Amino acid sequence: MLEKNSLPLGIILSLLLAGIGYGVLFGVYGLLETQGWVHSGGFRPMFRERTCAIFAIALCAFLLNHYQKRHLYSTVRGIVIVISLLVIGWLIVFGKYIF
Repeated sequence: MLEKNSLPLGIILSLLLAGIGYGVLFGVYGLLETQGWVHSGGFRPMFRERTCAIFAIALCAFLLNHYQKRHLYSTVRGIVIVISLLVIGWLIVFGKYIF
């Protein structure tokens, strides 16, 4: 089922991976902060959100590589569309905090 050459499959899988990745990373960061292992003070505004979001987007590169090795180019096209939209969204939302 997941080895299908389908544009909607690429879109759905990359959205799921990015969403779940963001949630897990944000949760782990919060857990580390409650344990006292990391401290959020001294960082620029929205540091945790920006960092978790960019790592969640980067997780899609592994998915992209997996489907590209199998020559399932319609699925790869769906993943690239979602990655591009997520990067544009990241720049719109967090761009004002990086300069």
